[in-house]
Amino acid sequence: MKTACVDIGGTYIKTAVLENGQLSALQETPTNAPAGAQKMLETVAGLVHGMPGVQCVGISTAGEVEPQTGRIRFACNIPGYTGMNPKQLLERQLGLPAVVENDVNAAAVGEYAFGAARGMKDFLMLTFGTGIGGAAFLNGQLYRGGLGSAGEFGGLITHPEAVDPVSQGTGSYERYASTTALVKRVSARFPELTDGRAIFARLEDQNVRAEVDGWISEISYGLVSLIHAFDPEAVVLGGGVMKQEYIQQQLNGRLQALLKPSFRGCRLIPAQLGNQAGLMGAGYLANRKAGLE
Repeated sequence: MKTACVDIGGTYIKTAVLENGQLSALQETPTNAPAGAQKMLETVAGLVHGMPGVQCVGISTAGEVEPQTGRIRFACNIPGYTGMNPKQLLERQLGLPAVVENDVNAAAVGEYAFGAARGMKDFLMLTFGTGIGGAAFLNGQLYRGGLGSAGEFGGLITHPEAVDPVSQGTGSYERYASTTALVKRVSARFPELTDGRAIFARLEDQNVRAEVDGWISEISYGLVSLIHAFDPEAVVLGGGVMKQEYIQQQLNGRLQALLKPSFRGCRLIPAQLGNQAGLMGAGYLANRKAGLE
């Protein structure tokens, strides 16, 4: 019962073998995105060929994925990826059943099966990084929406005054609450602070902290809307920046003040699996599809 797990990102392809709920043979290989999607999938096939004894393949990938077919509906980080079908291509090359899933959906499945959301039926997951990714679990199932792309929480409009109809994404949640937005906000006043690690190392500076607090308020606005809309048991917060205890403490306090009393039981919990969540979630889905779970 060995499963090949692949996580395709714009910079690296992560691979591992999932067996009995544990990952082994972890490896990172440059995606080499400029070479195009066809070359990238050839690299993936070669990596899986180097995993003896695997019985199926789970793939977590950036981009919008049609869950039934495995076709990439849209992707912007690998040339030629939009419209391709990695599921069909890899099944033909490898002779193994394959499952392809959006990376944030796969991470949410990983947290559901092995991590912070284990045993929960209703939860949301948001990942904060370059943008904001999201996924929803409702009644123990990944909620996909009509076309399979539900969970684009970063597209929520939180600043309608900033919306420009000819510029997609203006006024959106991720423009104000992503890690990218934090760095942009702080570096406008403190040009030497160019990443999250440097910013939180200067948190004792009241002026830096004031900018961080303003950014945390932006996070809370989106979370309040989502909690009121979905009424989840918990919201799982992922992304490297969410390892900062200060963020968790501040968010909990702000949400208690902003949520209606009947919604204040929703918990905010940090993701547990880190950058292995997508691998584990994709492997879990592949096991289920192949009848191994």
